[in-house]
Amino acid sequence: MRIGSGWDSHEFKSGVPLKIGGVDLPHGQGLAGHSDGDVLLHALTDALLGAVAAGDIGSYFPPSDPKWKGADSAIFLEEALRQVRRAGYEVANVDSTLILAAPKIGPQTGRIQARVAKLLGVRPDQVGIKAKTPECLGTDNTRQLPAWRCCSCRWRKSVRRTKRNQQKRSSRGSAADSANAADFC
Repeated sequence: MRIGSGWDSHEFKSGVPLKIGGVDLPHGQGLAGHSDGDVLLHALTDALLGAVAAGDIGSYFPPSDPKWKGADSAIFLEEALRQVRRAGYEVANVDSTLILAAPKIGPQTGRIQARVAKLLGVRPDQVGIKAKTPECLGTDNTRQLPAWRCCSCRWRKSVRRTKRNQQKRSSRGSAADSANAADFC
């Protein structure tokens, strides 16, 4: 099992759409960033890469490269997933928390959860999406600076079913098959 952690933040900016978790959200301002500023997908990308010791988002998609200006952050997540699979792992679940005062994320949680699950190739019940406000912390500027932390990305070693492995399982009988069922959960 591997665990990765990621964190990202961007300032709000007028004139750009707000995109979180690959979902366009209604709000008067979007997030300033070299790409689309999607703090959730950026944090998740870093968590994925960190779980397999494959660097960070900036080593693959440097903000100094004009090629990534305005890019859809789903591209970054796809590359991180390639690195995870290359290392022989798959995503078991992710959990994340957004810290900001506005907009309210609660009404959008289901849409964000479904989109992130689709991007990761997992079920929605494997994606935790939460939002918190920075109450009484003297951080009123959080209205201007949303931060997203993905902090419990659990990985399991990928088990590929090959014809040879399936034949071995068949030759061991049903008791062995039951004992090995957990390998594929």
